[in-house]
Amino acid sequence: MRAVVIVFPGSNCDYDLYKAAQQVGADVEFIWHRQKNLDGYDVVMLPGGFSYGDYLRAGAIARISPVMEDIVGFAENGGPVLGICNGFQILTESGLLPGAILRNAGLHFVCRTVALRVENNRSKFTDHYELNEVVHIPVAHHDGNFRAAPETLDQLEGDGLVAFRYCDENGEPGDSPNGAARNIAGILNDGGNVLGMMPHPERVADARLGGTDGAKMFDGLAMVLA
Repeated sequence: MRAVVIVFPGSNCDYDLYKAAQQVGADVEFIWHRQKNLDGYDVVMLPGGFSYGDYLRAGAIARISPVMEDIVGFAENGGPVLGICNGFQILTESGLLPGAILRNAGLHFVCRTVALRVENNRSKFTDHYELNEVVHIPVAHHDGNFRAAPETLDQLEGDGLVAFRYCDENGEPGDSPNGAARNIAGILNDGGNVLGMMPHPERVADARLGGTDGAKMFDGLAMVLA
């Protein structure tokens, strides 16, 4: 698997994502946001952080970076694109995923491990998880409140495009850390090849980091794209 991590001004989780992909055997490279050529890559990853200092809105300026035109084309041609935290924000701003990411309902930065229920295990990103499996993955964001029109939320749920949902330890709906609509923590596009999620699987991809629940995502990508 040949993977690329896109680096924007203000990205700060790029190296974490690089290492998570590297440890499953991926050939990983960084690309600065001003570069445009994505030829030869199997998966594109947008890391967490604060691209452009979150000015205007989180991800709003990054969406017009030169590399985004190629990322949109890559995704439209079926290429897998993973956006984590700020990467999720950029994907919604660019139109690759529906909805918007707003300020946390509590108006505070949230940094803690949360429980998630796997809602879809049929994508390239989630096929190593069990359906309804409860996993524990950290969040770290100030703008993680996923919102969309009721009809869009209905469509996401009806088409099985909700990938992860905040839950309690028993897998039952619980209070989300940010007030996200219907406890949604991550979604897929219609083609299932673009995943955006607020929690950080790369931070629990190695037992030395305190957990391995995120490792399944990278293991699965490596096997699917081998």
